[in-house]
Amino acid sequence: MPELPEVEVTRQGVAPYLVDHKVTDLIVRNPSLRWPVPEVAANIIGHTIRSVRRRAKYLLIDTDAGTTIVHLGMSGSLRIVPASTPAEKHDHIDLVLENGRALRLNDPRRFGAWLWCELPEEVHPLLQKLGPEPLSEAFDVDYLNEALKGKQKAIKLCLMDNHIVVGVGNIYANEALFAAGIHPEAKAGNISKKRLAVLVDEVKKVLAHAITQGGTTLKDFTNAEGKPGYFAQKLHVYGRGGQTCTRCGGLLKEIKLGQRATVFCPVCQKR
Repeated sequence: MPELPEVEVTRQGVAPYLVDHKVTDLIVRNPSLRWPVPEVAANIIGHTIRSVRRRAKYLLIDTDAGTTIVHLGMSGSLRIVPASTPAEKHDHIDLVLENGRALRLNDPRRFGAWLWCELPEEVHPLLQKLGPEPLSEAFDVDYLNEALKGKQKAIKLCLMDNHIVVGVGNIYANEALFAAGIHPEAKAGNISKKRLAVLVDEVKKVLAHAITQGGTTLKDFTNAEGKPGYFAQKLHVYGRGGQTCTRCGGLLKEIKLGQRATVFCPVCQKR
């Protein structure tokens, strides 16, 4: 599943082709995504795109009439193509622009979403209860320390809880915890504020670095230009269970935590 860096890389890739351009058509070839594409999504036609933003793993395409909310699900991707480009099997939606280009959603598994919101998007049911952005100033040690007070849940699961902080998916939770030297099963409420400060810093570093590297190449992730991400070359623990720790030389251990693969170093990461 595309995580925050992959979605941000996609946003950066498509935004220059969309902003300040007028929408002339919305072609929905298959409305049966995770939720049916609403007919009101066509309300964007005739309006100029003012901005393309990201909230958690959602892309927000803003016009004066409302906001299109896009989620890539497990297998979705967005491309900028000439509007005349023949659609392939899983090309479900085209947002057509007056300049002859189109934003095309391809989603083989159809777990993505294409929705419409005319209210301030922060009140939309999918967005209103989200935690702070991990790269924002709102996500700091004081906030995290307060959010984790009394929690006996594993710290890795808390990092992946969008009510606490958005967008820190499985790959980057593994990597940030390794960089911070914190065991993924450590009880969140028992971690000292000093160690949480290190963790906040490492979450920001890992995500920012992944964005600059173009996201992580896992299965079929590519950016808006069809190029793969390269952060997978920099992974220290994720996907490396049983291999050598890059820090101490010991063997990395892999377990299931919250039904997700969790890899850590028993030596370098402390509870």
